[in-house]
Amino acid sequence: MRALVVRLSSIGDVVHTLPALAALRAHGWDAGWVVEPPSLPLLRDNPFVDQAVATPRARAFRLGEARGALRALRESHYEVALDFQGLWKSAAWARLAGARRVLGYDRHWRREEASVLLVPERVTPPPTLVHVIDKNLALLAPLGIEAVGLREFPLPMSPEAVDRVDRGLAALGAPDFAILNAGGGWPSKLWPPERFGEVARGLRALGLASIVTWGPGEEALAERVVAASDGAAVSSFPTTLLDFVELARRARLVIAADTGPLHLACAVQAPVVALFGPTDPARNGPFSALDLVVRRVPSCAPCYRRGCPRHVGIMEEIAATEVLAAAERRLAAAREHDSRAV
Repeated sequence: MRALVVRLSSIGDVVHTLPALAALRAHGWDAGWVVEPPSLPLLRDNPFVDQAVATPRARAFRLGEARGALRALRESHYEVALDFQGLWKSAAWARLAGARRVLGYDRHWRREEASVLLVPERVTPPPTLVHVIDKNLALLAPLGIEAVGLREFPLPMSPEAVDRVDRGLAALGAPDFAILNAGGGWPSKLWPPERFGEVARGLRALGLASIVTWGPGEEALAERVVAASDGAAVSSFPTTLLDFVELARRARLVIAADTGPLHLACAVQAPVVALFGPTDPARNGPFSALDLVVRRVPSCAPCYRRGCPRHVGIMEEIAATEVLAAAERRLAAAREHDSRAV
């Protein structure tokens, strides 16, 4: 039995679909995945993925690349394609891949409702489901897979990433550290870098160094955090997605907004303080009972529009003292949890 997972982007959404991949494998399915290039490292060499096919991003669409990807998918003869994204482009890839069955969400559960026209088999998740991970798992019900509640995140093991992170941490001289991630995602979801700098100063008083992680084009943002920290934070060495996974595994704490790095940290069970504003943490925030969320709720919430005048500036209402207090509570909870596990 062969299933094709269609979840093209973004990194956090790909992470939230990994439990569905684990459920497929646990029930005897081989799985392929079609994805846009930024998330490909999470799936290439993943032991749970038999075929990872990269499709060009909509903003950089190349017909030749798309044809090659489609040819590779059709040659694999999938029995079912699962559209986890609910967009025209994801529905099109699911439909064109040549699978005998195409499953996706019904109209009101899709981001682009009219794209349901490309989905012959439609699933309505139970209204009791809140977190997007469980919504994804509910899409497997027509295959006879009942896995709601599963929190298993298969990720590739990369000895090269382990080595790079070990060497990077040795160069920074930070054996005991927190990760501060100020970038990623929509600007309206992000917390001001100067506030991160304030938190770094508070963490230094608790005996923790702060490493500021950054992605492509975010170097200047990371440097603003470092500049505001009065020497309490350092900018991270460059990290790939798998490097960040290994870094998060070693962190005492991760503080980030609703972005891909936050969701990767949750996937590897790093202690987390999550910063939320327009989006709903019950839907796509941390799922560990120990993790904490600091949030300001705009009048439009929950709002998943990148540009919305009603939630512009809402993240600035979160005070650094509030985040630092949450960090202290999360660190204490981690210590208590570790002591009980011994």
